[in-house]
Amino acid sequence: MKQPAVYIMATTQNGTIYTGVTSNLVKRAYEHRNGLISGFTKDHGCKLLVFFELHETMESAIVREKQVKNYSRKKKLKLIEKMNLQWLDLYNGIV
Repeated sequence: MKQPAVYIMATTQNGTIYTGVTSNLVKRAYEHRNGLISGFTKDHGCKLLVFFELHETMESAIVREKQVKNYSRKKKLKLIEKMNLQWLDLYNGIV
């Protein structure tokens, strides 16, 4: 799926979360899930894709990522639960 996207990876429901942006959601989520990217998600075990938004352009995705990253944790949890109330792993639905 080559399309700009903002996404959130998590450890578990209400666990550690990570917000990112990518031009290829399937590839990027796969990399996080399998610990192929050094850094926060690997160190904290964020392997569940719990939220994503597709964008028309990378520029709009980057603007949105910055907006979401500046949200409070409470607001990020509400954003996730608006799309994914049960915190299901959405990865299988995008591959």
